[in-house]
Amino acid sequence: MGHLGELQQALATYLKPADLARIEAAYELAEEAHRGQFRKSGDPYISHPIAVASILSQWQLDAQTLIAALLHDVVEDTNVSKADITERFGRQVADLVDGVSKLDRIEFQSQQEAQAENFRKMLLAMARDVRVILIKLADRLHNMRTLDAVPANKRRRIARETLEIYAPIANRLGLNSIYQELEDLSFQYLYPSRCRVLSKAVAAARGNRREVVSKVRVAIEKRLRESGIIAQVQGRQKHLYSIYTKMREKHLTFGQVLDVYGFRIVVKDVTACYIALGVLHGLYKPIPGKFKDYIAIPKANGYQSLHTHLFGPFGSPIEIQIRTQEMHKIAEAGVASHWLYKSSDDSITELQKKTHQWLQSLLEMQSESGDSVEFLEHLKVDLFPDEVYVFTPKGKIMALPRGATAVDFAYAVHTDVGNRCVAVKINQELMPLRMALKNGDRVEVITASHAKPNPLWLNFVATAKARSHIRHFLKTMHFEESVQLGERLLNQALAALKSSISAVPEQQWTTLVRDSNARSRQEILSDIGLGKRHGAVVARQLLAVGDPAAAGELTSMGPVMIRGSEGMAVQFSKCCHPIPGDRIVGLISKGQGMDIHTHDCPLLAKSHPEPDRVLDVEWDNEMKKLHDVNVRIIVANERGVLAQVAARIAESESNIQNVTVEPQDGGKYAIMQFTLQVTNRQHLARIMIELRRIPEVVRITRMRN
Repeated sequence: MGHLGELQQALATYLKPADLARIEAAYELAEEAHRGQFRKSGDPYISHPIAVASILSQWQLDAQTLIAALLHDVVEDTNVSKADITERFGRQVADLVDGVSKLDRIEFQSQQEAQAENFRKMLLAMARDVRVILIKLADRLHNMRTLDAVPANKRRRIARETLEIYAPIANRLGLNSIYQELEDLSFQYLYPSRCRVLSKAVAAARGNRREVVSKVRVAIEKRLRESGIIAQVQGRQKHLYSIYTKMREKHLTFGQVLDVYGFRIVVKDVTACYIALGVLHGLYKPIPGKFKDYIAIPKANGYQSLHTHLFGPFGSPIEIQIRTQEMHKIAEAGVASHWLYKSSDDSITELQKKTHQWLQSLLEMQSESGDSVEFLEHLKVDLFPDEVYVFTPKGKIMALPRGATAVDFAYAVHTDVGNRCVAVKINQELMPLRMALKNGDRVEVITASHAKPNPLWLNFVATAKARSHIRHFLKTMHFEESVQLGERLLNQALAALKSSISAVPEQQWTTLVRDSNARSRQEILSDIGLGKRHGAVVARQLLAVGDPAAAGELTSMGPVMIRGSEGMAVQFSKCCHPIPGDRIVGLISKGQGMDIHTHDCPLLAKSHPEPDRVLDVEWDNEMKKLHDVNVRIIVANERGVLAQVAARIAESESNIQNVTVEPQDGGKYAIMQFTLQVTNRQHLARIMIELRRIPEVVRITRMRN
């Protein structure tokens, strides 16, 4: 039992004898199962599960987690089955072992898709039980500590995977010491020469710094003591990889990074934190704009501290963290503090809630994301804890990634709020939806029942949740709208064959769906609406199923009526801006639906579309939609003329979408270009008549292109 000795001593400090007996039984099973197996280093294989359990024992994790850690490789590498573990140690332990075994099979492939898919599986395992990822992180940490025995090419792959995936997850879960060690070990194997040079420079510099650190610490301790504050003061050293990233990202020299001295001050309670802050600001001058209060507004992973930067005695900046003992425990152990420090403390309860919410949001996001590469790309944003904290109208604090917009906030509140948002008030002022949020903003989303997501939002949203919900909504809506358009196009084609959709028996539809390799009738209709299938061909096929003679000669197909309610299935072309009253044609674009052009659109004439893609279309009399139209006005360049023109347009019940004004050479005339919203040609004609009555208006024309 030599291997187990140190682990047993650590576990005996907090576990019951019955739990210790179960852990010993698990060790015996693992030792027997792995007997004769060796690691690449030459050590007996059992040394690895023992080391993983020892790392977990530092967080004082429960007996089930430690048993699972000892057994985490037996299902994969030996004859022991999940059923055997269930029988001896219970269902929960077996589920934990199964979860870790699945993660052990994950390796990043060269193809991006496979890499993303594996990452998704790992996150799903996380979402089911966070202890699985704690075991996996401890497993990865021990493997990184013993990576020397692994071939060089495999070392680099494992180190990159650790740096990109496991270290950020450890950071996001608040496991500070593991996060830093994983980063430093990855750095060592990914960039060995850079790591060597930097570690030598740090070792040399620390000798020179010792005197300054000691002098500052003595001054801080003395001033706190004089103010009656009991505190532990420790010097903080940056870990290697953080020094490297700071130098690289901020283009700083080694001397500039190491010129900052860090101290951590641990006091008894929250009140003492703020008193200590005041005392230190009296000792050294604070650097403006460098104070952060993570006690009042904790980070999403539960981290709490006061951060301040001071001008030191030699002109060097000093970074100070002030926190209570409880905050320090959470800062070091993060999510593991659920087990480590069991108490009714609100901060720990809140931490559990936040961790659960984050894991659940991952699960929800992955279920809606159709594209795993996109899921990975946008999830990485959420994994890094560079966050902005904003308030809801009721004063609730919400954490979002830096760069998040009002639309991201709306989706963070609720999917329906995001889908229905039309405007936003930031600090009581109306602002654009694309506005990036700042710390402390009070955000109020204005919704409307008829509103729906705009595809342009995808250009600026920052969170994966917002992006996946917008895509999901647009995809669903696009499908439904293309089905409706396809039904009308098919009905038109069937009418030309003296039939209709309602007259076609269900059996003929079933046969056509089967013969076309389609999943459903809706898919065939959607394909017609999107131009992937031709309405006239489907109509003939449908009728020929029942009676080949029924698919007779086509009579003239009547025009398709454009109602304006087709949504994304029908687009009004930007090249010629058709409006009701214009003669129009429909152009079916494969996979995109129908584009409406004016009959004399020059771009349409240039593209020479195939005849069967051009449809006869007409405006429906009930058309109520507003349409954009571009108008060019030449006016005398006099004061107040723009206001006159805008007022006359408003009186004519039109909206101005956009306006530009360009003075002509010599300055006598100016050209105004308006994008107006009108209901039809008659409406536009009325507006133009009204504008011609303004004396300063010289000429007015509708711009076709």
